[in-house]
Amino acid sequence: MTEQTPDTPPRGIPRYDGAGRGHQGARAGLFTRSFGPRPEAGGRAVVLVHGLGLSGRYFVPLARRLAAKGATVLVPDLPGNAWSRAAARRMPDVEQAADALARWHRRLAPGPSLLVANSVGCQVAAALAVRHPRLVRRLVLVGPALEPGVPVLRHGGRLLADAPREPLSLLGTAAADYLLTGPIRFGASLRHALRDAAGAFEGHLARIDVPTLVVRGTGDTIASHAWIRRVARLLPDGHAADVPGAAHAAHYSAPETVARLIEEFADEDARETDEAGEAGDNA
Repeated sequence: MTEQTPDTPPRGIPRYDGAGRGHQGARAGLFTRSFGPRPEAGGRAVVLVHGLGLSGRYFVPLARRLAAKGATVLVPDLPGNAWSRAAARRMPDVEQAADALARWHRRLAPGPSLLVANSVGCQVAAALAVRHPRLVRRLVLVGPALEPGVPVLRHGGRLLADAPREPLSLLGTAAADYLLTGPIRFGASLRHALRDAAGAFEGHLARIDVPTLVVRGTGDTIASHAWIRRVARLLPDGHAADVPGAAHAAHYSAPETVARLIEEFADEDARETDEAGEAGDNA
């Protein structure tokens, strides 16, 4: 029998080599997929945060694309989910997950990161940006789900309507992740997310003090056009962008387009830093 070391992927889960120099294993308490160069001060670090009951596997196409352009990309499984099941005895609520992600971030990344989240992961990312603002340089929210005031059954109907619009490979990945997380933990996570959506989420959005891009696939039945625009308006420095033809997991079905949006958004940060430096030199 092969012994599993902390940096050895569980049996049946391949290493990601080649494009992006990806590898995966248990790091800083959470199962993590890593792509690109090692994190270092002054480098571009990107953290990808998955949605409800899933793992970071459906971020691999986007991670490879971002790493190919020189970014360090870290993709954790959140505590209690998939390959990070053992990181939490009970399913953490949204703010507890954000705090755990912050502890993981401090151990792996030397400075603030560009945080990219999908679906319910957007609630974790928003909580982290408010509770641990020094860890976040910029924020990208892809299809934030669970619009406040929408009944649970309607959320379920939106999810079912979205499924046929997604690639079959994504549905297989999601099904395997849901089974790995398990129905009890999935249900607990859903209850926490619904409670956060009805209470804290919009308040968190209004307190985020970094530029934030809200992305929606035009075929997304889960995050409506009106809700995405509301999210962008709630943010002090919010911007919205559409991905034509993509559904809820736009980062999976259209990784090139989403990567380009992220890179253009990140480049604005570099330009602002350069302009601030020039202004200081001329003062």
